Amino acid sequence: MTDATSSATPESAAPQPASSAPTQTPSATSANPAGAAPDGKAAEPEPTDELVTTRHTVTLSDGQVLDYSATTGRLVLREEVYEDGVFGGHPAKAQVSITSYVREGLSGRERAARPVTFAFNGGPGSSSVWLHLGLLGPRRVVMGDVGALLPPPYALADNAETLLAESDLVFIDPVSTGYSRAVKGGKPGVYHGYQGDLESVAEVIRLWTSRNGRWMSPKFLAGESYGTLRAAALADHLQTRYGMYLNGVILISSVLDLSSIDFAEQRNDRAHAAYLPLYAAVAHYHGKHPGRSLDEVVAEASEYAARDYPWALARGARLRADERAEVAATVARLAGVSADYVDRAELRIEHWRFFGELLRDERLTVGRLDSRFTGPAASSIAEEMDADPSFDAIVGPYAAAMNHYVRAELEFGSDLHYEQISERVNPWSYKDFEGRPIDVSPRLERAMRANPHLQVHVAYGIYDGATPPAAADDVFAVMRLTEEARGRIEHRTYPAGHMMYVHEPSRLAQSADLASFVRRASGLSA
Repeated sequence: MTDATSSATPESAAPQPASSAPTQTPSATSANPAGAAPDGKAAEPEPTDELVTTRHTVTLSDGQVLDYSATTGRLVLREEVYEDGVFGGHPAKAQVSITSYVREGLSGRERAARPVTFAFNGGPGSSSVWLHLGLLGPRRVVMGDVGALLPPPYALADNAETLLAESDLVFIDPVSTGYSRAVKGGKPGVYHGYQGDLESVAEVIRLWTSRNGRWMSPKFLAGESYGTLRAAALADHLQTRYGMYLNGVILISSVLDLSSIDFAEQRNDRAHAAYLPLYAAVAHYHGKHPGRSLDEVVAEASEYAARDYPWALARGARLRADERAEVAATVARLAGVSADYVDRAELRIEHWRFFGELLRDERLTVGRLDSRFTGPAASSIAEEMDADPSFDAIVGPYAAAMNHYVRAELEFGSDLHYEQISERVNPWSYKDFEGRPIDVSPRLERAMRANPHLQVHVAYGIYDGATPPAAADDVFAVMRLTEEARGRIEHRTYPAGHMMYVHEPSRLAQSADLASFVRRASGLSA
C-alpha cells in the first residue's frame, strides 16, 4: 500500500486511504459570473476541471523509495468554434478522465528533463484501466493467473516494477470511457470515430504538457490493441498539428492495419494465413503437439503460412483433390483440429470458431484475448464459443480494483459508472477510410521519416488471439522504411496473451524491457 507516510506493505494488507488531504485544482472559470443567460433565465454553470491531487510513496524493486503525486479526475476539453469564418469561442465539449503520476522531490531542471508517458488502451471503447493497474502504474491488480485465479474481492499491491521509476505517467480515458463524458447538451458521437478520437486525445496530451511545463521533456505514447492504431496515428498528428515530436511509441498487442486481422466473412486470406501460427501455438499449449517444442511448431506454421498456405487459398477451386486433402491435413495438424473440419471450413478457420472447436471434445472453449485460459462451453455443439473465458477472468478484478482505488486511495469521488469497456461508442466511425483499408502504418512511416530520433517498441503475446503476432509482424515487414529507420523498431515477445502482463513472469520481463526502452530513447543509459 502507498500513502503519504508509508512504504510498501504486503499484498494481503488492507488498503488505507492516502493520508494527505486532497488538493482540488479547478482551472476553468465560469463564462457567466452573473449566472444569468441573456433571456433572463438561470444559465447552466460552465464546466470546470474536477481534479484531486494526493501524495504517495512506492518502494521499487531495487529498494529505492520513490515519492510521487497522483492527480485524478476530469479535465474540461474545449474546442475552437468557427462559423462562416467567424470565431465562435472556445466552448466546453467534453470532460475527460485522466490519472497522472509525477515524481516528487525533483528540481525544476530535473523535472523538465524527466520523461513523461501518455498511456491508453483500445477497444474502441476501452478505458485505460488495463495498462494503468496491470502494467505501468504504481499500484497493480492482484488476481492470479490461469489455473490459480483468486476469488473476489481480489487485491491491490504496490507495483515495484512501475514505469514511474523512469517516466512520469498520464493515463487517458477517451470520451465515453472511464469517467469521460460529453458535456450536457454535447454530442459524444463526434468522438466515437477514428478522427474525433484522435483529435480529442491529442488535445488532452497538449493541454497536460502545456499546463505542467513539460514541452522540453522526453515524451512517449503507450497504446494497447486499438490503442496502438491510435498511438501510431497520434505520433504523426502531434507532429503535424502541434509540432510535438516524440521520443518513443510503445505498441502493445499491435494492430496498425485492421485488414491484417479482419476475416471479412471468410474472404480475407491474408488474415487466415496470419492466424495459423497463433493456432499452432495455442494447440501446442493445450497438448496437441506432444513431443515437440513451441518454437518448432510455430516455426513450421509460420513457414507454411508464408508460402504454401496463401498459394493454396488463392487457387480455390483450381486445387486438385489430392492438393486440397494435403492442405486440409497440414492445417489440421498444425491447428490441432480434424482434417474434416478444415475441409468443411473451405480450408479457412475463423478464430471465434477455432476457440470453440479446439477443445470441443472436452466441452471447453479457449480464450481469445489470452488463449491459455479455458472455460466450460455453453453448448458443445455450438458453431463458435459464446464468451471469452480470458475476458471473464480479468474484468471482475480490474473493476473492483479501479472502483476501490480511485475513491479510497486517490480520493476522487464520482457517482458516474467507470466504464471499463463502453458499448456507447458503437458503431465506431471509420469514414476517413471510406473505400480503402483501415491502415495507419503510413502515418507511423511518416512520423519516423520526419523525426529521425523516434524509437518504436512492439510487444507481442504468443497466445494473443485478438491481435496475433504474425499479423502485426507482417505489417511491420512491409512498411516503407529505410534500414536505418527499421533499426529504430524493437520487437519483444512474451509467453502470454493480449494483456501479457496478466502472466507474472511476462509482467516482470515486460516491465524491465519498457524501462530499458524509455531510458535509451530518452538519451539516458540503457
